[in-house]
Amino acid sequence: MIVNMLRFSFREETTDEEKAEVLAAMRRTATVESVSFSTVGQDLGDPAEGYTHAYVVGVEDLTALERYMYDQVHLDGDSGILPHLARLSAVRLSDDPDPGLGGTIMAMHLKKVAKYPEWSRLLDAIPDGRIPAKS
Repeated sequence: MIVNMLRFSFREETTDEEKAEVLAAMRRTATVESVSFSTVGQDLGDPAEGYTHAYVVGVEDLTALERYMYDQVHLDGDSGILPHLARLSAVRLSDDPDPGLGGTIMAMHLKKVAKYPEWSRLLDAIPDGRIPAKS
């Protein structure tokens, strides 16, 4: 199982209606067929860290991860989500003991960045983003 957790907060100028739209888009993405489990909601961590919300998905394996990354629902959602984020941090974990798994996942991420340069620009535009668009 590969788990991707995003902790985030919204830009100050994002309205409550826009926040609701972003969370709805995230929930749609979190229910695509390749996702085994998910949750989207409030971040319960230390408020001093500045994160208010979290998004978590679990996918079965690398094949499911690739389907998830390129699912049209996911691709369509990011353009409405990313411009509203002020902070974003990704944590990835897995029960797979392969020591090269992290590198394989990063290579998949970088391949997507190369294929979708606008997506890369959206990631880079997050003021406090901790998901590298380039390595």
